[in-house]
Amino acid sequence: MWRALAFGTKIQYHWSMKRKHAKTLAAIFSRPTPGSIPWSDIESLFRALGADIQEREGSRIAVVLFGEVRVFHRPHPSPDTDKGAVASIRKWLEENGETP
Repeated sequence: MWRALAFGTKIQYHWSMKRKHAKTLAAIFSRPTPGSIPWSDIESLFRALGADIQEREGSRIAVVLFGEVRVFHRPHPSPDTDKGAVASIRKWLEENGETP
């Protein structure tokens, strides 16, 4: 469900996300930075936020979201996202107003 929120001259849209995505978002913003969030959960959150995800070379993926393209590496052989990637994702989401 989308709701328009007006702040000054900028209109933002806020949506009610599924519980799973809300948990993933909360985990991304938790301190200390976790290194155990499954990449599949983060990718699912990106899709829920409206991202277009494109396969790149090797284990790279491009995430098109907020009018920007960010390239990430899918973790392997472990399915968990490392702390550096989580911190980078947290900063990107926060810069674009997506916080828990």
